[in-house]
Amino acid sequence: MTAEARIQDMAARARRASATLAQLPAERTAEALRAAAAAVREQSRAILAANAEDMANASALSAAIRDRLMLDGPRVEGIAAALEAVAALPSPLGQEIDRSTRPNGLVLQRVRVPIGVVGIIFESRPNVTADAGALCLRAGNAAILRGGSEARASNRALHAALLQGLSETGLPEAAIQLVDDPDRALVGAMLRAAGAIDLIIPRGGRSLVAAVQQDARVPVLAHLDGNNHVYVHAAADPEMARRIVLDAKLRRMGVCGAMETLLIDAAFPAAAALVGDLLARGCEVRGDRRAQALDPQVEPADEQDWNTEYLDAICSVAIVDGLEAALAHIAAHGSGHTDAIVTADQDVADRFLDRVDSAIVLHNASTQFADGGEFGLGAEIGIATGRLHARGPVALEGLTTYKWVGRGTGQVRG
Repeated sequence: MTAEARIQDMAARARRASATLAQLPAERTAEALRAAAAAVREQSRAILAANAEDMANASALSAAIRDRLMLDGPRVEGIAAALEAVAALPSPLGQEIDRSTRPNGLVLQRVRVPIGVVGIIFESRPNVTADAGALCLRAGNAAILRGGSEARASNRALHAALLQGLSETGLPEAAIQLVDDPDRALVGAMLRAAGAIDLIIPRGGRSLVAAVQQDARVPVLAHLDGNNHVYVHAAADPEMARRIVLDAKLRRMGVCGAMETLLIDAAFPAAAALVGDLLARGCEVRGDRRAQALDPQVEPADEQDWNTEYLDAICSVAIVDGLEAALAHIAAHGSGHTDAIVTADQDVADRFLDRVDSAIVLHNASTQFADGGEFGLGAEIGIATGRLHARGPVALEGLTTYKWVGRGTGQVRG
């Protein structure tokens, strides 16, 4: 069977499953997700063994990718907890967005409905198998998942737990399908499956997203890289700034919410301490001329550094002359993902939040909060950095569309 035929067959089964899901009471999908969470816990040893197999084959990969790939007991428990969190969220299906009554008495409503069949193409992170499957299911969609070959065994083990949850609660197993074959032709077939797959969501590095956008004939909800900034304003509390900077960069370096560039106001009195903290924690610092003057260990930054998502223990540092210079730097080099300001000046903070054109903007908080779970969304499929349909953490509402419902009393246009 050709790659196209295989994907068309999976999509046809997904379409039938999505039609079933759209008609189910919300409690049925919640029940399935709770059963899947129980299965993840029951099968944790098998999941960890599968992940150990993947990790053994990943020795040549970067530390950041290995961190995203690795599962341990707490991370497996986090996957199970995320399934339960999604189950506990109210279903968006049937939710009335707005209502109006026309002069002729016709009542119009916009109500949320599933998108239908969603394809998710992702790299490295095995938890995406569970998060994406759960969110699609709760929003009434069928999912076709294609993970990276580096996580193949882990994805297969987690998918088995999801299938157990579906089976135990009588939901169609075709609601969450896994493309388990590493043949890249299957990815191309997914991207060309217009009419069979309704939406493609890529989750991974810039090269993956760019390739999907270039080749897709299916609408794409894109998540580009997280070239995120923290701007420490002159009026920032020094101790707060130190805590936020260290967390934003070093809590987890391989996540898209990590800070990649630190902007320090030239009038901030403790700039050297911020740079020293990063260096003391083993982070390489690359800076402009004024940043290099703060510490002899700071390496010179070039133009490419300001545009790089390192996902590693590397940070660019620039000294800027006030808010306007910080805003100009972010506008020139940011990726529209997540940017933060640290300041005690509320007026400056409000101007920053208003003028930075990113999916997530934060005041006095770490960029590592760029996460659907931290936003109360249960989980996320990714952080969308575009401007259409959904933006920021894509969770249940981002996986729905709407239809217009008109209720009349015999109105005609004649």
